[in-house]
Amino acid sequence: MRKFKMAVFLACSCIMTNAGYAMDLSLNDAVEKIIAESNDIKKAEANVKRARAQLDAVNANRWVNVSANASYMNMVDVARPTSGDGIKLPPELGGILQGFGQDPSQIVIPDNLFMAGVSISQPIYTFGKIGNAVDSVKSAIKMSDAGAEIARREVAYSAADLYWTAKMTDEIVKLAEQDLKNAKTSKTKLTATGRANRGNLVKIETDIASKEINLSDAEFNRDTAHRMLKIFAGIDADTELNLTDNFPSEFAQMDEKKLTSSPQWRVLQEQVNMYESRASSQRANGYPTLAAVGSYNYTSMADKAEHLFDKSGSQSAYWGLSLQVPIFTGGLNRANATVDAMNAEAARQDLDKAKKLTTEQFNTAIRQYNHLRDNLENMQHARDLAAKAYKFSQDRFGAGQTSAVELAEVASGLYQLDIALLNAKYKILMSAESVKKLGE
Repeated sequence: MRKFKMAVFLACSCIMTNAGYAMDLSLNDAVEKIIAESNDIKKAEANVKRARAQLDAVNANRWVNVSANASYMNMVDVARPTSGDGIKLPPELGGILQGFGQDPSQIVIPDNLFMAGVSISQPIYTFGKIGNAVDSVKSAIKMSDAGAEIARREVAYSAADLYWTAKMTDEIVKLAEQDLKNAKTSKTKLTATGRANRGNLVKIETDIASKEINLSDAEFNRDTAHRMLKIFAGIDADTELNLTDNFPSEFAQMDEKKLTSSPQWRVLQEQVNMYESRASSQRANGYPTLAAVGSYNYTSMADKAEHLFDKSGSQSAYWGLSLQVPIFTGGLNRANATVDAMNAEAARQDLDKAKKLTTEQFNTAIRQYNHLRDNLENMQHARDLAAKAYKFSQDRFGAGQTSAVELAEVASGLYQLDIALLNAKYKILMSAESVKKLGE
């Protein structure tokens, strides 16, 4: 019985320990977890692997091409296809042979034929067909790499947004709790002075009920934000989170700088290079191809299949140079080159537009960061003054020297300034994340 009680005690202790456990999560840990779970990044990395495989396929055209063939043939007597006999000479052919002094009975036509051979081809000069195709695929690889970098930056930005949003909901819950606590304290001070004014008492009780609803909404938003963060980070939904990074109280000045590099620009620039190289490769398809070629062939004939290798057959081999010149393709090469050239021009226009737009977004993010940072000190000062005003109003309310309506207005002003200060810090942090996302 004692062992059973001990087991129950240990089980209950474990349950209570797990229920009270909260997972510490920093911003960097959250970003790493979300990046590891992101399907967009996995897809981008798969695109890089596919582009590298295309490079191997195109490079294969540079090297020796070796092919082998083997065939066996058996001649069939059309008059008796199922007899299994070989070919017989027609009587007319026998008379002709006798006229030349040949005995038809001594002539045997081998009806089994075996042929085998191997051929080798090595491109020597293709006038840009392979070289430009390789350059095109290399540009595609660089474009895929830049695309993967865009995906990583986008996911990192989204991860920071999820983290600071969840942290902001934590802080809003604390503000709502403090706001409710202040209202209850005001009520206590009002009733502690003796018989309270009925109007003030009703108003303060109404404010308390409203603030309880506000706290409930804040807790719901916090739980929703934490749940979204856990989903994207691959964390169990039942795990409590303790977000260890806090909103900074001060922010450093961000220097104005010129955007010189962006992953989006690299994607579009490499897209231009890819189409231009592909157009050059298409034009080169109309030029000759010089290659070194060689071949070896072995042939054996016999009247019966089992005698094919009783004696040496005939052998032949050659090597030399081959020049293949396309004469007429119906304008296919020129048309394909024109299409790729137009695609390159469209990509170039997209690049020019992206440079203007991204530069403006980059500069706006820096200006917004510095603007919010410059106003933060004044906002903090206004919030501190509002806190003092609320303390004075609360004391006067408790002494019956002011109304509940005035107290509610002062409390609402303090709460709104707390929210505005928190929102400003969130925007400053996300402006900095925008700068990192857009480029250098």
